[in-house]
Amino acid sequence: MYRFLLTRRWLGLLLLALVVAASCVQLGRWQLHRLEARHAKNDIITGNASARPVQPGEVVGVGQGPAVDEQYTRIRATGHYDPARQLLVRNRPFQGGVGFYVLVPLLTDEGPALLVNRGWVALGDGVGGAPAVPAPPAGQVTVTGRIRPSEPASTTGTPPRGQVTRIDVSTIRRDLPYAVYGGYADLVEERPSPREAPALLPPPETSEGPHLAYAFQWFLFACLALGGYVVLARREAADRRAAASRPTRSVPVTIPG
Repeated sequence: MYRFLLTRRWLGLLLLALVVAASCVQLGRWQLHRLEARHAKNDIITGNASARPVQPGEVVGVGQGPAVDEQYTRIRATGHYDPARQLLVRNRPFQGGVGFYVLVPLLTDEGPALLVNRGWVALGDGVGGAPAVPAPPAGQVTVTGRIRPSEPASTTGTPPRGQVTRIDVSTIRRDLPYAVYGGYADLVEERPSPREAPALLPPPETSEGPHLAYAFQWFLFACLALGGYVVLARREAADRRAAASRPTRSVPVTIPG
């Protein structure tokens, strides 16, 4: 009764179902790999966030960013800001809005400068949406932050003077007259605290994301592809059995007299 499965049409349907199912399984496994990577990143974030702050030179060097397992390490540095070389990082989201990150070099007592992301400011009403940025504290300041690796170089056009599209340390340091650490820091705290300051960025997210749900969906699609083939085959077999069991209608024969 199932010999029809050996026909070209049904062999083609079987091949299609197998290809679709295999592709869905691979996509599900990819989502599981992404989930594992997310778990590893979360472990780094939580572990480094609970550790005592260290000097920047313990995790970054001049022209050298942090290792993967040292990202988000809390650092503490003392020095003074260089507001004349402040940069605004364009098109950065924050709590449903879009604005700028405020990036200021901190000339540390250790020697090299550390680029500090002091936080976020909203778009302004001036030319190009340039905002009014609260000035950093003058004089000596102690900064606590989370160390981050340099961002990839920008592939877009040239932004207005005093603005950048990426925190690409290797590019930014070319315009600075002093040595610069390879990574940068998201500000957590600065002392003395100014009266006005950009909005501090929240701690990095440590959720698992949607990867497990997506993996389940892809595995479900694989089962549906194979199950759909089985359902179609069973329905075809049932139709063939019904046709075979249907009584043959006799046709009366008229004999001429």
